[in-house]
Amino acid sequence: MTDKWTINQIKDYLFSDEKPSEDLLKKLYCDQRIGVKKMLNQYENRLAAKQAEEDHFLKISRFEQELWKNGLTHIAGVDEVGRGPLAGPVVAAAVILPSDFKLLGINDSKKLSKKKRELYYHYITTHATDYSVGVVDAAEIDRINILQASKKAMYHAINGLMKIDYVLIDAVKLEKLSVPSNAIIKGDQKSMSIAAASIVAKVTRDKMMENIHEKYPSYDFHKNSGYGTKVHLKAIEENGLTRYHRRSFLKSLQLGGN
Repeated sequence: MTDKWTINQIKDYLFSDEKPSEDLLKKLYCDQRIGVKKMLNQYENRLAAKQAEEDHFLKISRFEQELWKNGLTHIAGVDEVGRGPLAGPVVAAAVILPSDFKLLGINDSKKLSKKKRELYYHYITTHATDYSVGVVDAAEIDRINILQASKKAMYHAINGLMKIDYVLIDAVKLEKLSVPSNAIIKGDQKSMSIAAASIVAKVTRDKMMENIHEKYPSYDFHKNSGYGTKVHLKAIEENGLTRYHRRSFLKSLQLGGN
């Protein structure tokens, strides 16, 4: 039967949402056409990729699964972005996910493409039980230092949530919490709640930097997110610093400007 199918018909069958039957798969593997063999190879690669995503999701949700088993419902994942840039705020997000949440491919925001981050951002913010964002601007970073500013942004994000039973944080220990917490090294790669927070924080901050770019286009903020690229450093040299720059990060450069 399958030997009468065209390559396109086989492709449509293999890559449809319906799982191929074992009998038809066996017949396809007996088909000697080169095109069919290539199609089966693509099918196998797709299955392997899907299984890898399933395995990763199982692994990255283990902290949440354990806490849910212990009766804790409102588990907040917390992460921040923007520690290293020369300009712009530090932004933190706190995200609580429901126990039936599933998003294959969720990971540390730095490991995702811009397009995928934005798609995941919309899925997370739509399906999360609750989420909140905290922002600390450049002037405050200069006043209290970047570590304290990062913690302050995290507290702002956490305080914006309606209810919390437990907090999972990416690496940073927060001493002023009223609920139990766990600071996990590389938590954005080990906890789906922290990964979700990293995505929400990253997309939020990127949008903020794109808005700042509209005011100061010569600094290329929409591309460099405030990091010290050649274009950015040249703009500082030619135009001085904006109110969005962190003076404490740029003490060796001429202050001045906008």
